[in-house]
Amino acid sequence: MKKEPVKIVFMGTPDFAVPVLDAIVQAGYDVVAVVTVPDKPAGRGKKLRTSPVKEYALAHNLHLLQPEKLRSDDFVNTLRELKPHLQVVVAFRMLPKVVWEIPTKGTFNLHASLLPQYRGAAPINHAIINGETETGLTTFFIDDKIDTGNIILQKKLTITEDDNFLTLHDKMMNEGAKLVLQTIDLIIQGTPKLINQDLLVKPNEMLKPAPRIFKEDCRIDWNRPVRQVYNFIRGLSPWPVAHTNLKDETGKVYYVRIFNAVPVQSAHQHHPGKVETDNKTYLRIYCADGYMEVKELQMPGKRKMDIEDLLRGMTFNGSLQAV
Repeated sequence: MKKEPVKIVFMGTPDFAVPVLDAIVQAGYDVVAVVTVPDKPAGRGKKLRTSPVKEYALAHNLHLLQPEKLRSDDFVNTLRELKPHLQVVVAFRMLPKVVWEIPTKGTFNLHASLLPQYRGAAPINHAIINGETETGLTTFFIDDKIDTGNIILQKKLTITEDDNFLTLHDKMMNEGAKLVLQTIDLIIQGTPKLINQDLLVKPNEMLKPAPRIFKEDCRIDWNRPVRQVYNFIRGLSPWPVAHTNLKDETGKVYYVRIFNAVPVQSAHQHHPGKVETDNKTYLRIYCADGYMEVKELQMPGKRKMDIEDLLRGMTFNGSLQAV
């Protein structure tokens, strides 16, 4: 069904943004341009990798823009010539004012948390890592700071005990598309009831940040309680993946990425990081107050495997310690 003539510029990059763009297109809005990052070399062969949003735009014959610099005169002038009513931003870069002030009805962002909590690039990961049982989605008008603009709509979502980054990401991705359409409708009707984020912060409430996560942030600390280690592993699975080193009694070190594990709370006398395995069916790593029963992991040069499949193909020498 063709919507009223509202010209929309969409800005986004990863998989998370694609269902939102598709929902806007399928709703019949006039997407006059799609903006995404330039292609980047990736992998050993350094082949150029295109973003999922670019792939969608090309498949649907949408006008594609890939500016190197968002402040460049060419890019800014191109946007102005399009005369958009609205810009929708999902998992993109921080926009300069010269860009977000162009549309007559504003520029809004979809963020994967209940703002003002978890501002930053990795809200889904950090919510799980911190053991939250509830999170959500927020649409807000962009201003000159990161994730601080006036809120338009919010949607709460439950984080289950079994959720990891991927399962929660996919739930939020699908719900996010619905929330964006509701937000567009409110803006077009001129009826959004905006909420200043400062008014949502309770006295003495600490705001939890959600900064970008790097490889060095993903190392498991086995001195922590088992529940915290469990949340850490699932909050990073399947990306960017929690990791540890297993050291045998000969001094050989195995770099291990852990995708899935089951927490077992149990009193013990082992030093945190102590590893137990029968080299057949199980591998346990002790934490401060229990142990993690490792279920799925990856060794260097090997594919991701269930623990039983891995142990059928290799044997660890002597005692092991996770370090």
